Amino acid sequence: MSSLPVKYSLIKQCQFSGARLGTLETSHGRVDTPAFMPVGTQGTVKAITPGELETMGTGLILSNCYHLFLRPGVEVIARHGGLHRFSNWRGAILTDSGGFQIFSLGGMRKVSDDGVLFTSHIDGSAHFLTPERVARLQNIIASDIAMVLDQCSAYPAEKGAVKEAVERTTRWAARARQAHKNDRQALFAIVQGGVFDDLRQLSVAALVEIGFDGYAIGGLAVGEPKALMYKCLEHTVPQLPAGKVRYLMGVGSPDALLEGVRRGIDIFDSVLPTRIARNGRVMTAKGYLPIRNSIYAGDLSPLDPDCQCSVCRNYSRAYIRHLLNAGEILGLRLTTYHNLFYLDHLMKEIRLALQEERFENYYCKMNPKLTKFYGGVV
Repeated sequence: MSSLPVKYSLIKQCQFSGARLGTLETSHGRVDTPAFMPVGTQGTVKAITPGELETMGTGLILSNCYHLFLRPGVEVIARHGGLHRFSNWRGAILTDSGGFQIFSLGGMRKVSDDGVLFTSHIDGSAHFLTPERVARLQNIIASDIAMVLDQCSAYPAEKGAVKEAVERTTRWAARARQAHKNDRQALFAIVQGGVFDDLRQLSVAALVEIGFDGYAIGGLAVGEPKALMYKCLEHTVPQLPAGKVRYLMGVGSPDALLEGVRRGIDIFDSVLPTRIARNGRVMTAKGYLPIRNSIYAGDLSPLDPDCQCSVCRNYSRAYIRHLLNAGEILGLRLTTYHNLFYLDHLMKEIRLALQEERFENYYCKMNPKLTKFYGGVV
């Protein structure tokens, strides 16, 4: 284990694309990359236990500093010795800073150069978060990887507004770098710039000059067409340091994961698999299955005949549909487990193809299928 808080090691690079196989070493274990990171915003991946995540092979999850700050409060987490002990999760944790909430909360926040004034969505109380305070909060939470506070632009947005967000994000990143004091915790910067290549280039250059343990690409998967997102990745990813992990934020559809890997992304996160599971949609080898539909009321087959997860081995479509329509919690747990297993298995297949130096063939085989079945959402 390196003396650094995290260490990325490149194992193999695809000779036909930017796809790469690697490992990310943390103080809570190794993460094989490329990898998908389930979202546990409030210290838990919804409807799944830590043990179940371990069983399916998950090594890294995401939690959110902003939400944990509001509830239960970092003091409670600190008394447990950090988020790992508080949540009984033995793998690695990445904490987002609250930058996405600047984007998503709209009228409930006010942004200035100093920081962000939030109105709590829980009780209406006001909270002022600065890059320094967010860094210190994440130091206390003691995640393995902390994200700097950033400003994410909407799509579409005027170039002048996006440029202002890039410049503010850079200033905030420098302040967070100075405030970050936990030498067992990595600090990742977030590249912004919307869909403007020159602004992305400006953002990368400034953040790399400051120096961080890893780099995320933010401000994508916010409504732009997927083809445009891929174009931005093709321009941005090659500018990032080859020896540092590359993280694409907010992407979780199977086709976008494959395309992101091909362009050199190492880790991904998204609420997509758990959110659609709670709405009764599951991922299969033949696309989304709307399991609540009446056509499945007497269907004795598994959710996905090609899947080897414990849900598909033990339960029928008819039973799971019954649970969901009866409002039984088990139904949500089963669909969630299956969706996370599906994505984990997809990433394992991708890693194996990279290891065996057949990724381009795998891509050519899978891309048409995944694009056909999953091309609509990120």
